[in-house]
Amino acid sequence: MTVAERIEVPAEARDSIDKGRRLIRLDDGGLSLSEKIATRFRRLIWRTPLHRLRLRGKFPLKLLAVPEDPIPGDRTRGQSLLEGRALYHGQELALADLDFAALDVSPGLADYLQSFEWLRDLSAAGSRDEIVPIAEKLMRDWLESHGGKVAEAGWRTDMWGHRVFLWTSYAPVILASTDLIYRSAVLNTLARGARHLERAAPKENPGLTQVRAWAGVIGAGLLVQGGEARVMRGELGLERALSQTLTADGGMICRSPVAQLALVETLAMLRAAYDARQLPFPAPFDSALSFAIPALLGVTLGDGGLSSWQGGPPIPGRRIAAAIEATGHRALPLRSARDWGYQRVAAGDTVIVFDAAPPPSMRLETGGCASTLAFELSHGAHRIVVNCGGAGGTALPKNFADGLRTTAAHSTLTLADSNSTALNPDGSLGRGVVEVELSRRERNGVARLEASHDGYAPRFGFVHRRQMGLSEDGDELRGEDVLLPAGRRKSEGAAFAIRFHLGPGIDVSPTADNMGALLRVDGGPAWHFRCRGTGLMVDDSVWIDEKSRLCQTKQLVLAGEAEPGGATIGWLFRRAG
Repeated sequence: MTVAERIEVPAEARDSIDKGRRLIRLDDGGLSLSEKIATRFRRLIWRTPLHRLRLRGKFPLKLLAVPEDPIPGDRTRGQSLLEGRALYHGQELALADLDFAALDVSPGLADYLQSFEWLRDLSAAGSRDEIVPIAEKLMRDWLESHGGKVAEAGWRTDMWGHRVFLWTSYAPVILASTDLIYRSAVLNTLARGARHLERAAPKENPGLTQVRAWAGVIGAGLLVQGGEARVMRGELGLERALSQTLTADGGMICRSPVAQLALVETLAMLRAAYDARQLPFPAPFDSALSFAIPALLGVTLGDGGLSSWQGGPPIPGRRIAAAIEATGHRALPLRSARDWGYQRVAAGDTVIVFDAAPPPSMRLETGGCASTLAFELSHGAHRIVVNCGGAGGTALPKNFADGLRTTAAHSTLTLADSNSTALNPDGSLGRGVVEVELSRRERNGVARLEASHDGYAPRFGFVHRRQMGLSEDGDELRGEDVLLPAGRRKSEGAAFAIRFHLGPGIDVSPTADNMGALLRVDGGPAWHFRCRGTGLMVDDSVWIDEKSRLCQTKQLVLAGEAEPGGATIGWLFRRAG
C-alpha cells in the first residue's frame, strides 16, 4: 500500500483493537555479504574523479526562496557556541580545536557539527551581529575540509539531506559576507550536494537516511537556482521511500521513536520549503504525516516525552510538541501499532508503552535492542518503570553502551542471564525472537495485554509470556510473567530474573517479608509493589536522561529458578494515595 493510498483509511480503522490473537513474525537473515560489499563500494565511488565530474554543473547565483526553520533551537547550546564551545549531550568541544577533516568526537556530536544543526541553536541564542562571525568561520572551515573533497565523513546522504534545509533556512546568516568568492563557494557546494543526493538517494536502503536524502533533493530543487527539474524526480523518490520506510500503522521499520521524530521533523522542514515557494504540500507527504504523528505520540509517556526504545533517549515533550506543530497536524496517540510493534494503554493519569514485536530487522538496524515484552509506566509527569535508555551518539564507553542494549537493561524477563535476541559485536542483531503472539482485550473496565515470544525457545526450551491488565482508573497494574515449555529442545530448567527499572527520584522501601516494596515518588503519589511466586530484591540501576546524563536509580528484581515444567510469577503495582 502506497502512502497516497493510505490516506483513504479512516483513523478509527487504523487504531482498531481487535479481540483476537495476532502473530507477528520476523523472517530475516540479515544483509548478505554481497550486499555489504555493494554498499561499501558505493561509498568508495564517491571519492573517484568520475563521481566528481558528475557533480559539475551551472553555478547558482542565488536562492529562489529562504524557508523559515520550523524547529526551534536550543538556547543553552546556542549560548555555549557564543562562548566558543560546541555542547552536545554532555560533551564539549572548543571551537578553536574544531577540525572538520578529523573529528575525534562521538558520533552524535560529529553529526551535530557536520549537519549544521548548530545553526538553529546559534540563531536562538544571539543577535545577528553576534552569530554571523561564528557561523561564517565554521562554514569556511567546513568548506576547506569538505567543499572540494567528496568523502563519507562530510558527504553522507543523510547529512546532506539535513544540510540542504539548514543552509537555506539560515542563508541570511551564512551568506551575510560581502566576499563574493566565499558566497559563490557556498552556493556552488550546495548545488553539488544536491547533485550528489540525486545520484546517491536511489541506492540507499529504506529508512531515515533515504527519506532525508530524497527530501534534500526536493528541497534543493525548490530553493536553489537551476535545480527546478529535480523536484518531480525527488517527489517520486520520496513517495516511494516513505512507502517502504513506514509500516501500515505509520511507524518506521527501524522501530526507533527517535528516528520517527527525525522523520516528522524532516517532513516539517520540507513543508516549510514548499510554503516558502507558495506551493501546495504534496498529498502523499501530508498523508505520511497523518500516519507518522499518531504513531509517534503513541510512544510518549505522561510527561509528553518519548519512552526509551532502540537506543534512544527520552526526548522531552516540548520538542515533540514543536515538531508536530510545525507539520500543521493534530492527532491522538495511536494505541495499537501492531506492525510497528508498540502497544499503548492509558487510563486516568497512567500510561503504559509496551514492546510487543521482534527487534528491528537485521537488514536495517545496527544498535537495536533486545527489548521484546519490556514496558515503561508513567503516572502524570512521573516515570515509574523505565528502560535504562540508550547511549545513542553519546561518548559513553562502548562496553557500557552495549550493555544498555541488552535484555537486562529493559523492564522484562531474562533467562539464564542471556539476551532474548543476540547482540553481535559489530552492533547488529543476531538470532533470537522470531515470533511474537499478541492479544489485546478490554473488559469490565480493564485493558489487558497478553503477548509471548520465542527468543529463548531454541536455547532453553521456554517461551516467555507476559500478561498485564490496567484498571479503569489507572491506579492498579496487575501482571504475570510465565515460562512455558516449548520447542524441540527439552527444557532442563534455567535461572530467570524479572527486572523493573525505576525512574529517577524514586525511593524504595522493601517490606519485611521481601514480597513487596513501597515506592516513594519525588513530587508524586507513592506506589505499592507486590509479587508472588518468588521473592523481591532491590538492586542498583541506571537511567539515561534527556541530556544523555547517567542517573543512578534502583530496580526491582524477581529472581528464581524455572523448573522443567515452567514458572509463573505474578506482580502488582498499585497507587497508594
